[in-house]
Amino acid sequence: MKKELPKIYEPQEAEGRIYEMWEKNGCFRGQRDPAKKPFTIVMPPPNVTGQLHMGHAMDCTLQDILIRFKRMQGYAALWVPGTDHAGIATQIKVEEELRKSEGLSRHDLGREKFLERVWDWKHKYGDRIVAQQKKLGSSCDWERARFTMDEGLSKAVRHVFVSLYNKGLIYKGSRIVNWCPKCVTALSDAEVEYKDKPGHLWHIKYPIKGEEGRYCVVATTRPETMLGDSGVAVNPKDERYQDLVGKTCILPLMDREIPIVADEYVDLEFGTGCVKMTPAHDPNDFEVGLRHNLESIRVLDDSGKVNENGGKYQGMDRYEARKAILADLDALGLLEKTEDHAHNVGTCYRCGTDVEPIISAQWFVKMEPLAREALRVVNEGETKFVPDRFAKIYTNWMENVHDWCISRQLWWGHQIPAWTCQDCGRMTVSETDPTECAHCHSARIVQEEDVLDTWFSSALWPFSTLGWPDENSEDFKYFYPTDVLVTAYDIIFFWVARMIFSGCEHTGKPPFHTVFIHGLIRDDKGRKMSKSLGNGIDPLVIADQYGADALRFNLVTGNSPGNDMRFYTERCEAMRNFANKIWNASRFLMMNLTIGKCELPDRLELEDKWILSKLNSVIPQVTENMEKYELGVAAQKVYDFIWDSYCDWYIELTKARLQGEDEGAKINAQKVLCYVLTETLKLLHPFMPFITEEIWQALPHEGDFLMLQKWPEYRPERSFPQEEKEMELIMEAIRGVRTRRAEMNVPPSKKASLTVATLERETFTAGIPFLKRLAYASDVTITGAAGLEGDEAESAKGNVTVITHAARISMPLAELVDLEKERARIEKELEKNRKSLSGLEAKLNNPGFVGKAPEHVVQAERERAEKLSALIAKLEEQRNNM
Repeated sequence: MKKELPKIYEPQEAEGRIYEMWEKNGCFRGQRDPAKKPFTIVMPPPNVTGQLHMGHAMDCTLQDILIRFKRMQGYAALWVPGTDHAGIATQIKVEEELRKSEGLSRHDLGREKFLERVWDWKHKYGDRIVAQQKKLGSSCDWERARFTMDEGLSKAVRHVFVSLYNKGLIYKGSRIVNWCPKCVTALSDAEVEYKDKPGHLWHIKYPIKGEEGRYCVVATTRPETMLGDSGVAVNPKDERYQDLVGKTCILPLMDREIPIVADEYVDLEFGTGCVKMTPAHDPNDFEVGLRHNLESIRVLDDSGKVNENGGKYQGMDRYEARKAILADLDALGLLEKTEDHAHNVGTCYRCGTDVEPIISAQWFVKMEPLAREALRVVNEGETKFVPDRFAKIYTNWMENVHDWCISRQLWWGHQIPAWTCQDCGRMTVSETDPTECAHCHSARIVQEEDVLDTWFSSALWPFSTLGWPDENSEDFKYFYPTDVLVTAYDIIFFWVARMIFSGCEHTGKPPFHTVFIHGLIRDDKGRKMSKSLGNGIDPLVIADQYGADALRFNLVTGNSPGNDMRFYTERCEAMRNFANKIWNASRFLMMNLTIGKCELPDRLELEDKWILSKLNSVIPQVTENMEKYELGVAAQKVYDFIWDSYCDWYIELTKARLQGEDEGAKINAQKVLCYVLTETLKLLHPFMPFITEEIWQALPHEGDFLMLQKWPEYRPERSFPQEEKEMELIMEAIRGVRTRRAEMNVPPSKKASLTVATLERETFTAGIPFLKRLAYASDVTITGAAGLEGDEAESAKGNVTVITHAARISMPLAELVDLEKERARIEKELEKNRKSLSGLEAKLNNPGFVGKAPEHVVQAERERAEKLSALIAKLEEQRNNM
């Protein structure tokens, strides 16, 4: 039964139906097959309660293109999806909801009840982002979907924690950590974003004990921390202060006696050369404090307010305290001067609050031993970055990495599997919940309150999702290591580095051989999309309006690895037009189709060999670019072939046969049209999966689904270089004639005789039917190269000439236009454009305009003048040719 395609392609109707068909028939399932090579991608897990944004859309599109391509190439392809519990983000969302709807805090509910609420939230909203990913066409194995807090992954997290603890690579200690007073939790170094902010450098006088009127002057950007000062440091080489070393000074406002110590850390050139030491609130001061046995006095609480160690300032917010402290110092005559000072301020990546360095008992991973192997696998090329410039960013970070603070003061997440004994005070660390102390067997044990950093579980994602730590897991044995990780460059430190060292440490292998880095999606002005700017574009709105295929094609074309791209909604319209072009071409074929099988005929005409040869050239070009992760280049190659070679040329070249009386020629034309379209749909499928599947299902085909068809391959017997060259010569002539006629505003209905002078007489003789149909010729005469005189002689005879690489084509002007009317039209156009140019030149010669107008306005006027000059020259040439 002959199928017909509807007149208009409606993506809103088709996409959901097609996706359901694929899913129902198990098309996305990753099957272990000993006869096939595996190809595995693990999806960077989005936040479980998040909503799909344009960055996710880019991520999903690139991964889906790769997995569909590899599936068609015959790999056992598996794309593992999943979501992340996203500790801070999810807890904050649920806390806000609780506060708004019930006026309660998590503390009012208690830990257990609050966590029940978070799980409810997860069950309510957790599938939202999955549904959104499906809308984009993501061909994940949803039966294998994982969640970072599901049973298997939680088991992996505990196993890793205990393993690292037993190796001495996890420890608990008091260290300076990055603390967010708003999120009320510690942050790792990677979670701190540095921003240049204007600030001040305050010079404060600390009186020297026993030396009336003598001071050491310290310069600080954070005067509120002086309440916790326990020393002043100077450089031992600084001659100005050598006599002060070993003495003490009085801490203003607190009247505490503190020592003056000598330490190489102090920069001779910065500030006054005297540095206040606050070991509890600065990482460098902490190290100096350890060397000189200085006391650590914490003066800010977890919310950034002054605590009981801050005297009369207790209870004040840190910035409120700063103002009060400066006012008091000024009143005492101890504030020597204030300087403007721009500096780099650490802010929380989640909420943007200024981070406070605070001494705190936290859990850490020792990074230096783990970094060694993670550096080696990248330096020796076992894991490659695409583009490779990002490997340098990775190695720089790894070479200078600090111990990783993994504890978070939250309730939502993996609770640290460590229990402290209330009797002997020792710690039990275990993969299962213990009932007694491992050391004294007391039942009085209490588990750590803190949870692990979200990135701790995410670091295990490539292997924990495949069944590890069960070494007998068939999925783990077959699909690990995975192949490629697709991610944006902004989480190289957060996630990529941690996955690599975790894979190396726990499985003995890097988790993937390639890290494919893409850039960020920016708005049309080049700005990062953000809530504060209100410039975010919802990918689902775009998909509803233009179709998921158009959105995907927009995201991938013009995009190169590692580079940011600007998102223009108008380009989605252009991509929808491309989808319509393919649809209309397919409809044209279907309306003319009488064959039941798409196979090539024995007899091929010149134009058939041309299109087959072009297709045979484009197949390896697309494949090679896909293998190199140049997906934008690959997509452009397919686009150009479909739009230009197939739709604009080959369909037109076959119309005479399709509409002719010769049944054999008609069938042969259908066969080639159908074969080329089918192969082209396969090339386009990874980029635009929905429309290609819909068209393929309507065409004669073998097999059930386009997405499971074999990827096209180069075939030497389908290359026809000579015929391709001959056809291109004819096409060049057609293009030249059509361009000249368009310049002269000649309608297609007006035919004219053509005389073609060429050395390629045989080629052009074979091309006469095409010249008649497509160059609108009433008749065509082919002569030798000497058959035409030069341009001037032809013009004198009243002929218009077109020159191509292989021919000189002549057309009688009188057959094309009414000479007098055309001459009058050109003169009128010339007069109008000369007048416009004259006005523009006067403007540009006016110093007042050039000097006062913005540069971009002046430049735009100059460009207009250049375009007008070029147009005038062209019109003059047309007039002279007449």
